Amino acid sequence: QVQLVESGGGLVQAGGSLRLSCVASGSIRRINAMGWYRRVRETERELVALITNGGSTNYADSVQGRFTISRDYAKNTVYLEMNNLKAEDTAVYYCNANIVTLYTREYWGKGTLVTVSS
Repeated sequence: QVQLVESGGGLVQAGGSLRLSCVASGSIRRINAMGWYRRVRETERELVALITNGGSTNYADSVQGRFTISRDYAKNTVYLEMNNLKAEDTAVYYCNANIVTLYTREYWGKGTLVTVSS
């Protein structure tokens, strides 16, 4: 069984920084892409940042230049460094990973809340 566990959310003032972490554990053969999403409406999540197994990255326009995604392949961990946070970054942030066990599927963490006060 595979689990993704996020940490690092919290309350920060506008202009401040936070670092999110997500650790994948379980019977993992390989992790392909890992990414961070955030809930923007009740039933919708938007991509914040993505990093492939090869290290290529992709960012939402709204966070480009402020957020940085990275991975520790040995620890099955993905990070999201968030700088110059804005009130509109307030959301629940979810970790996502495409993981190979006996088969390949997407996994999600339970989310971590980031609140930016203006």
